[in-house]
Amino acid sequence: MTIRLSADQAQELETVATVDNQPVSEVIRAAIAEHIENRRKDAGFQDGLKDRIERAQRLLGG
Repeated sequence: MTIRLSADQAQELETVATVDNQPVSEVIRAAIAEHIENRRKDAGFQDGLKDRIERAQRLLGG
């Protein structure tokens, strides 16, 4: 997977990783995991997810 960051974002990410004494890739993985967990806890996201699943089931004839 490839992501594109602005120069400022890349520099800030590198700084965070350096201060935390972690590889940049680990900081990115931790941020993604936190984001996914926060979305799972968000009621609005859950409602949207249920709607999407229901639409997909209707398309499949279920």
